[in-house]
Amino acid sequence: MLVQIIILLGSLVALVWSADKFVFGASSLARNLGVTPMVIGLTIVAMGSSAPEMMVAGTASFQGNPDTAIGNAIGSNITNIALVLGITALFQPLIVSSKTIKREIPLVLAITALAYAMLYDHELSFIEGLILMVGFATYIITLLLITLKRRKDHPIDDPMILEAEQEVPEGVSLGSSILWLVVGIVVLPLSANFLVDSSVFIAKAFGISDLVIGLTIIAIGTSLPELAASIMSLIKKEDDLALGNIIGSNIFNILAVLSLPGLIAPGAIDGHAATRDAPYMLGVTLLLILLCFSRQRGAFRVGRTKGGILLGCFIAYQYILFSQLSH
Repeated sequence: MLVQIIILLGSLVALVWSADKFVFGASSLARNLGVTPMVIGLTIVAMGSSAPEMMVAGTASFQGNPDTAIGNAIGSNITNIALVLGITALFQPLIVSSKTIKREIPLVLAITALAYAMLYDHELSFIEGLILMVGFATYIITLLLITLKRRKDHPIDDPMILEAEQEVPEGVSLGSSILWLVVGIVVLPLSANFLVDSSVFIAKAFGISDLVIGLTIIAIGTSLPELAASIMSLIKKEDDLALGNIIGSNIFNILAVLSLPGLIAPGAIDGHAATRDAPYMLGVTLLLILLCFSRQRGAFRVGRTKGGILLGCFIAYQYILFSQLSH
């Protein structure tokens, strides 16, 4: 058992590290090939924070554990809002003025409601997975078209987009870009495979469901990059990017991550995902909008009190999960 726990923690670290190197290699390679920093920032870099979740979801689904994938998607969204944003706001209040974020706030609520509706019948079908994946492609293309049109008409002044551009690495040689891309491509699936195998072993040993493992250990572990990115963004005075990473990650988790178990292993799901976890995810997302986005001088403010409330929601959710395990 100790060996499996060590493998789980080690593979989790390797997963997060390799995802970062994959994004670094892919984005620097794209820059070397002449792709603009704005396009790279809105696609490769933006999707990078969800790369661990996507790899785990795909691996778990292929191995016949779709509930682990579903739990990872739902748990990561709850963790991003309640834990990551909560801790970030406690660390330093956020003041957000990005028009892109203001547009995506109602979108993330609508997409979360759609996910809940799909899981409500205790099943995730191939068609539903396909709808989510098509929605993901549509979202990326629409975001790029809107931003490119705005740049064509007048210079971009949206702080989140400008900050995303600055995250794209520059001055990296073509050889280094390819090297890190290959490292990411190799280590990402290997670490995801070890992570899923060890988590399933531990779950069975302790009588914990695949869903709960995905909701807790894996979800929290794969959300650590968002926490690190958000705090670093605050240190750099990039409040818009700190919140944008969380909102974008949640959209990606539903459209790109939750779609994978539907596409790869469609069928019945753990009933708790529909009756307990998806409603909690929807509730926390609604709370995000109601609680954290009261207007102040044309901007949105997420203060320490609101951060504390969100963190309290995360602690309450963990209590609900583990109190049910004890019965």
